Amino acid sequence: MSALVWVGVALLGGLGAVARVVLTRTWGGPGRGTLAVNLVGSSAVGLLVGAGVGGDALLLLGGGLLGAFTTFSTWVAEVHDRRSPGLLAGALLLGLGAAALGRVIGLTL
Repeated sequence: MSALVWVGVALLGGLGAVARVVLTRTWGGPGRGTLAVNLVGSSAVGLLVGAGVGGDALLLLGGGLLGAFTTFSTWVAEVHDRRSPGLLAGALLLGLGAAALGRVIGLTL
């Protein structure tokens, strides 16, 4: 793996993080916004995998852009603040479902 790929991961990660902040605020703030961002990101990762994207492209898009766009740590912190294990389980199942749906769509491309 080249240094250029790692620079690309860092740059796309920065872009993904900024997009997450903007869209989380736009889509309802903490809680709903974070869930929406994570579901979109999960679907997008599933789509990439289903479409057969691999190698450096998957690292750049899946690990860099979408890895920073989705935010597991923020999501867990928000769920913990609400003290709701049901919310944690529900959001996890929704995320897995979104990834599976994205993969199915990617396989049809």
